[in-house]
Amino acid sequence: MMMLAARRLSSVFTSPKRRLGSCLQQQVAVASSSFSTQPLDSDSSSPHPFQYEAPWLHYYPTHKHPDVMNFINGSFVNPEDAQMDFASNIECYDPSTNRVLSYIPESASNSSTKNTPSALEQAVSAAKDAYPSWSSTPVQSRQRILLEYAHFLHKKEVREEIAYWITLEQGKTVADAMGDVWRGLEVVEAATRVGGEMLGDSLQNLSSGLDTISYRVPLGVCAGIAPFNFPAMIPLWMFPIAIATGNTYVLKPTEKAPSASMLLAKYLNDLGLPPGVLNVVNGGKDTVNGLLTHPDIKAISFVGSNSAGEYIHDVGSKNGKRVQANLGAKNHATILMDDADRASTVKAVVGAAFGAAGQRCMALSVVILVGDVNESQRWIDEVVEEAKKLKVGNGFQDGVDVGPLISKDATQRAEQIIGSSIEEGAECRLDGRGVTVEGFEDGNYLGPTVIDLKGVNSNEPITNSAYTEEIFAPVLTIMTVPTLDDAIKVTNNNPYGNGCAIFTSSGAAARKFQFEIEAGQVGINVPIPVPLPFFSFTGNKASIRGDVNFYGKSGVHFFTQLKTVTSNWQHQGADLGGVTMPVVGKK
Repeated sequence: MMMLAARRLSSVFTSPKRRLGSCLQQQVAVASSSFSTQPLDSDSSSPHPFQYEAPWLHYYPTHKHPDVMNFINGSFVNPEDAQMDFASNIECYDPSTNRVLSYIPESASNSSTKNTPSALEQAVSAAKDAYPSWSSTPVQSRQRILLEYAHFLHKKEVREEIAYWITLEQGKTVADAMGDVWRGLEVVEAATRVGGEMLGDSLQNLSSGLDTISYRVPLGVCAGIAPFNFPAMIPLWMFPIAIATGNTYVLKPTEKAPSASMLLAKYLNDLGLPPGVLNVVNGGKDTVNGLLTHPDIKAISFVGSNSAGEYIHDVGSKNGKRVQANLGAKNHATILMDDADRASTVKAVVGAAFGAAGQRCMALSVVILVGDVNESQRWIDEVVEEAKKLKVGNGFQDGVDVGPLISKDATQRAEQIIGSSIEEGAECRLDGRGVTVEGFEDGNYLGPTVIDLKGVNSNEPITNSAYTEEIFAPVLTIMTVPTLDDAIKVTNNNPYGNGCAIFTSSGAAARKFQFEIEAGQVGINVPIPVPLPFFSFTGNKASIRGDVNFYGKSGVHFFTQLKTVTSNWQHQGADLGGVTMPVVGKK
């Protein structure tokens, strides 16, 4: 079973390796099978210290922990073979214990003693070389590979393996990690039918014998920079649509949780994706800069913080690249206390605020109660009582609802903001600081926290730190306003526009809200209104840079460009034009 009790987590490091190769058809060749996950200096036949095989990990006699390899041109590449500078390696931690799991190479760097291309350069070169053949592959053939990929990812044992690495490296519960994979799988399914979204336009006989046709064609080599909070879903927002539309791809996963991306790439190549179409390079800021400035990369996708996203958009754009970037958020839920169903609304709010330890770009971080301040205290009491039921712990534990935050720095920052908010006059109705988990005392844990700003004036700026900062932690800020108009004004005054929600049984109130609210994704009695990939992810305002959204029709348009062909097929002796501007239909 994937879900392990805390007292049994140590068994993760001694259990037998489990192979999923049997899930693949026998004729499929397994890439990189020659790489060992055993320490090179070990004579022992015992497995490496993880529950599943990890062909992207390589051990060195002088390294205490394994190095994460890159996936280039259809195989895992030993960092040493790529002449990387080991001094620039980044440590990847288990957030539940803060123990080092692996070392992440900086792929943009190489050894100063070897005059060889960096791993990043090798990956881009492989993608560039693969592009002519792949872009010429019929769209139905590209779709079929992704159809097989979607079918493979539907296997529960496959999703459990990916979820294991997400929980180990990122910390979210196994159930939430399984959801992470599933929501990404839905985008793979959408990518199996991109042909209809790639159709161009045509108009015949604009003049005698003159026709115009437009086509949607791929861009070339594209790249993605993925965040830590969704190690499977966000990469699956990116590369499936890119390669379905005929592009080749270089993915940089988060350095905090890279294994899900490595596994996703391996699976797709095992199923027959040609080498070089999808490559994965690891690293930090140097590798990001290498992608942003590389002349052969045509487009960049990014999901993450505002500071990083604004930098990526600016640098990428200056270097002539298309950039789509989803950034930060402060998602508001408006509750009409007089007519919302209290029990279901409270449960929805608590789940949306504290699930995934609040580390979702669509997490619910602000609740606006509409009505009497005294009545709002009864609502807050119920939110607090429901939040107290949530269990904080290691993501492999049975019954855990809230896992650790990603790092010590993230935990300290959240605790500091909570403290500042209290000093600025807020009441902390539920304080999750200082929570400890038995057996995981060194983990990055913060329990559900509820901060009450009391009544606020919608005509004045809200300056409390708990409101102005994107905390990205299990912290819910609640305020009370007298009217729906006030709630709409507060929400619209916030610079972010990722999402919002309203809880009400009034159709008139719901319609007024959806019509007047500015946020790009609106839920009506839906706390986290993330669209399925039939649509696109449509955050706006300060939550996005670039003007083309992820997945759906917008995603297809991001990874393609229009080419328009005007043809003139005349009988012999026709006038094909002269030195003056051609004008159609005018004598």
